[in-house]
Amino acid sequence: MIFDNVKDAFNYWNGKSVDELEKRAAEIADLVDKDPKADVKALNMELEGIKQAKENVELRSQMKRSLGSLRGSERIGGTLQVEPEDLAATPEYRSAFFKHLLGRDLNETERGVFRKVAAEHRTATFNQTSNSAAILPTQTLNEIVSKARTMGGLLAECRAFNVPANISVPVATPASNAAWHVEGAAVESVNASVSAVSFAGYELLKLFSMSVKVNAMSVPAFESYLVQELTDCIFGQLGYSVINGSGSGQGKGLEEITWNASSGSDGQNAVQGTTKITYADIVEAAGLLKRGYANGAVFACNNKFLYSVLYSMLDKNDRPIFVQDVQREGIGHVLGFPVVIDDNIADDTAYLGNFKFYGYNLADGITIESSRESSFSKGLVDFRAMAVADCKPIVEEAFVKLYLASGGGDDDTTTTDTTTTE
Repeated sequence: MIFDNVKDAFNYWNGKSVDELEKRAAEIADLVDKDPKADVKALNMELEGIKQAKENVELRSQMKRSLGSLRGSERIGGTLQVEPEDLAATPEYRSAFFKHLLGRDLNETERGVFRKVAAEHRTATFNQTSNSAAILPTQTLNEIVSKARTMGGLLAECRAFNVPANISVPVATPASNAAWHVEGAAVESVNASVSAVSFAGYELLKLFSMSVKVNAMSVPAFESYLVQELTDCIFGQLGYSVINGSGSGQGKGLEEITWNASSGSDGQNAVQGTTKITYADIVEAAGLLKRGYANGAVFACNNKFLYSVLYSMLDKNDRPIFVQDVQREGIGHVLGFPVVIDDNIADDTAYLGNFKFYGYNLADGITIESSRESSFSKGLVDFRAMAVADCKPIVEEAFVKLYLASGGGDDDTTTTDTTTTE
């Protein structure tokens, strides 16, 4: 649409949302850069109209906040302020956060909210982060966690925590049965079956760079990119650590459990195949999992194991043990257990377990910093994401391992755990 003057452009765009205005401004900037025949004069008039419309929207929004009455709020310098614990969840902070990363000017309200959240964060972390660090808005962090749950793999099956590091958290384990009671006889109390887990504070760090053209991106487009990038790097590494984490300076994975494949022993929690995984091996592994954990357990393997072992395996009656889940659009079932595919699992290895007894923890969300100096000569903007996290088995007996002699242990019987549990 071509506007003859700024007034017409303002009247058209006035009342539109800030996201719509920023999206159109980014389109105009892109059009001027790429189209040599673009009517720059008309586009400049439209851009000025968009700028005035955006200022009008922000002014009206600020007036509503100033006139409103919110429970638990206070006025500082004539501007309505929300309680500190709620600030990271406000639309004002969300807007300020992304504008700050994009290098754009913040209005007075956004600057106040951003400074207060940053101050609260630095106080909570004992000044371990720089003054320019900013924590993710609550809504964005929730979107990242929600997206991670849809990525597939075992991380979606694990229990998520959001507690301070080095705090012991109680987790209930399968309860014992009641006992028959003789009338009139005294009954001794029994402590509830509870296991405690304490998460350490290990740092997850990711650096990624973008062209300075990032300044032309709209806020929704940049947020969408950031959500995808952080989901892939932060939760991708957590997913890898669920299986392969060493437990030293990082989360402890399933591979660090002491696996005992000595058939018939009291502590057996693994089954080791010889030349190939057989139906008898899978049945034996299922038999090792206690009933309390079997309710909600899954069978986890990678794609190679699924197609080369499970798809072609038959039981003693020549029936396939793998049943595709057509009705619920899942992968399928083995001996009644849902199959979960995770490419972090080694070939010729599978796990049967209840992953509600494996936990991961993000102690303080995700902190983002941006720098325009580090890659100045390259014309790039650097972003650094950092999270304090940990992951580990909560109850090791909730898992059983199935593997071949060539790929599943240090020797033919057991895998020795040399990692110190946090």
